[in-house]
Amino acid sequence: MIQGKTVLAVIPARGGSKGVPRKNIRVLAGKTLLEWTWRAAQGSRFLDRTILSSEDAEIIATMRSFGGEVPFVRPAELAQDTTPGIEPLLHALRAIPETYDLVVLLQPTCPLRTSADIDGAIQECVDRNAPACVSVGPVEKSPHWIFQLDAVSRLVPLLPDADLTSRRQDLPDYVSLNGAVYVARPDWIIRTRRFETPETVAFRMSRENSVDIDDEIDLLVCQELLRRRLGVAT
Repeated sequence: MIQGKTVLAVIPARGGSKGVPRKNIRVLAGKTLLEWTWRAAQGSRFLDRTILSSEDAEIIATMRSFGGEVPFVRPAELAQDTTPGIEPLLHALRAIPETYDLVVLLQPTCPLRTSADIDGAIQECVDRNAPACVSVGPVEKSPHWIFQLDAVSRLVPLLPDADLTSRRQDLPDYVSLNGAVYVARPDWIIRTRRFETPETVAFRMSRENSVDIDDEIDLLVCQELLRRRLGVAT
């Protein structure tokens, strides 16, 4: 609870994953991605309840093995490759009888996100009296240095007026969504069906904590960072 507001966290974890098979229960530094996220939620000062949304029996059993709550089984039709990311959250809000003042979406693919990151995003949302807050991290490469290729492989700048001669430190400050923490008022997210709107505020996270696992290389990066964080020899 924060300033009298109750807060629900939903961890969406479906069984299918094309880039990294069974990604949500892959083990890094001794824990599954699912458990890293659940433990970060357990350390939050503001979350009143954390639940799993999954259609997968093994993922559900994994969540329950370390004491996580699974109040329902997500319908299979909401766990497809084509299912919009917001749908599992909207289903979770419909599936439980209790109501909350804020809902937080925590994807298991961000195992380096900390309890402080979760609380920081919630605090930002409440302090700014915003309907939603999303976490962001620094971009690796400035859009000023990003190109598309035309039909004959010639460089086409993403930003037509980009200054390609600028030093990195002189370029504008850009951030990108990192997928780690999404916060919103339930009534607002049900109405808009999206987190990113002109009303949404941002919570900045470090580059390390912002790592989002999309492929095997990301898994290797997270494994090393977690080992260093835990002081485990490689």
